This record gives sequence, C-alpha cells and structure tokens, in this order.
Amino acid sequence: MKIAVLGGGNGSFAAAGDFALGGHEVRLWRRDADAVAQHRAAGSTIVVKDVNGRHEARLALVTTDIGDAISGAELILCPAPAFAQADIARLLAPHLADGQVVFLPPATFGTMIFAAAAREARNEASVSYAETGTLPWLTRKHAPFEVAITIRAKRLPVGVFPLKTAEHALAVIGRAFPGVIEPCGDALSGALMNAGCIIHPPLIVMNAGPIEHFERWDIHKEGTQPSIRRVTDALDAERIAVREALGYGAPHFPLAHHYAKEGEIWMYGRGSHDRLTDSGDWREQLVLTQHRYMREDLRLGLSFLISAAELTGTPTPLARAFLAIGGAICGEDFMATGRTLASLGLAGLDRTALQALLRDGFAQ
Repeated sequence: MKIAVLGGGNGSFAAAGDFALGGHEVRLWRRDADAVAQHRAAGSTIVVKDVNGRHEARLALVTTDIGDAISGAELILCPAPAFAQADIARLLAPHLADGQVVFLPPATFGTMIFAAAAREARNEASVSYAETGTLPWLTRKHAPFEVAITIRAKRLPVGVFPLKTAEHALAVIGRAFPGVIEPCGDALSGALMNAGCIIHPPLIVMNAGPIEHFERWDIHKEGTQPSIRRVTDALDAERIAVREALGYGAPHFPLAHHYAKEGEIWMYGRGSHDRLTDSGDWREQLVLTQHRYMREDLRLGLSFLISAAELTGTPTPLARAFLAIGGAICGEDFMATGRTLASLGLAGLDRTALQALLRDGFAQ
C-alpha cells in the first residue's frame, strides 16, 4: 500500500524503514530542507537494525512538500511528538482526500487537533483519524539515516474519530500492522490508552537527581526501582479509573503487564522491558526542562488526563502532583499551558455531547 510518514525523529524513521522493508511504497516528509537534501543525496534509504541484522530500506520519496508526500496515500502516519501536532495538522489539512486515514501513535487526543485543522481549512473530505497507546516501535536513531528497532509492538489498541468510520480506518491500519491492531472504541478511549504519560512522569521526576548529576542515566534500568514501580501502578490506576468512569471497558492495558513475566501480554509483548534495558539505547542524556518526557508526556499527557477526569469527577491526585512538580521544575503552570478539553475547543460539551461528536464527527 501507499504510506506517507510525517516527521524526522526516531519513530518516523522506524516507521518509514519498517514499512519499506515490508514492501510498501513509503514517502517520508519532514520540514528540515537541509536534512531532506542530504537524505536524497545519500540515496533516500534508511538502514534498519534489528535482532535479525542490518537491512537497507529504499523510500519512494523524501520531501519537504507535504502535498506530494500524501498524494494517493491510503495511510498517513504521524508519530511526531504531541507538541508538534498543531503545526503539522495545519500543513496537512488542505491536502487530505476522501478515504485517507491519519494514524497518530500515540497522540494525547491529537486526533481532534488534526480533524479540527481540516475543518478550519474547509476541507470536507471524508477522512478518519486514529490514535493508539504507544509508538509501535521501541527505537532510537543511531545515525542520520540509520535506526535501531529493539521491539515491534504486538498489540495496539486503536481508537478512531469519527467512530462511525472505524471499520474502514482499522482495515487500512491493519494492512500496515497485520495481526497487531485491536479496536478500543472512539478516539478518547484511544487517547486514554497512552502509556507515555504514565511511565515517564514518575521516572523523570523521581530520578531528577541522578538525571541531572550523571552525564547519562537509564531511567528504565537503574531508574526503575520497586518504590517507583509502586507509584507508576498507582498513577496508572487513576488512568484506568477515568476510563471506567467514562464507560470504557477492558482491556485497559495496565502498565504493570509491561513488566510482568507472565499473565496478559502488554503492547510490546513479553520481555520487552528487559530487551529495552539490555540494548543500552536508553542510557542517554536528558535535559529535564526540554525533553519530550517532560514537555509531552508530563505537561500535555497529565494535563489531558486530569481534564478528562473532570468530566466525571474522578480523583487524580498523583497526576495533579506530578503535573505540579514538573511545572515547578520548568517554572511553568503546566495546567495552564498543557492540553485540556478546553484548549482543544471542547469546553462547552457535556459528556453526552462529547460522545455524540466522537461518534459522528464535526457537522459539515
């Protein structure tokens, strides 16, 4: 199938390389004109390293023209950080065509940003927007055009906006991720599967001292201790309570399954935590005030979780605590600068009206 991948980070390169290796026609779009020129000069290929060795994947197109990138594409995948979504959505909106599926893995309810941008651009094409709970690859770039994939996702719970288009959207996404996609309802359900805002805030806040002291620190190895794991499980219980209060049923993909040696398989499958730490790729330098774990997962992810919880009056004391501490580290009010239903333009909707919007989409 024809797939457009948007962005130039770890996830985008993993996606583009993996899809090309899978026999798909892949076009990669990014805004950095110099990087695009260099990539073209290097042959428009991506070297993918995984457990089976090194593989060279050739892309059909590398471009700064988003219209060219998505023309004729059935699937448009955008794994860019949530704080980049608004700009990308505005660039993408005028070019979308009937039947296309925009997949955001994950998105912090970014589906609404992309759908709203198309509406504001007066693009009336019938487009589906979907999001899931995690990036489909545990991955890091090793060179400008080389990416290492440590784990590929085994289960991806996907929510779709508008929900009435879910059958089509899930079929398209399923062709890119065969045997992996699991429907989880509407886009809000998909947003509340986001694991990043659960796993990363405790790891960066409770490891703030070592992160700032050592040149490199692996928050997933030495930084994942029993006391922190207990806090992570308690924070995840808040997420699951919000899902249940909004009427979403199991499976909720509790993060504890990511670490478990037996029982239900989590999104990355069995043993993924050990393979992640054994790779050494996550022993890295983190600038707390700038890193996406803080700017995306904590600031945007937790503010959104709190906002969704307020729809049903569900308590989220740990989410609020981490949001306050993260804001203090950065000297910023994260609830004010984060992502909420109000900041997404949905403040005037009660629960019933929101559910109708999620099902039917925006009125044309």
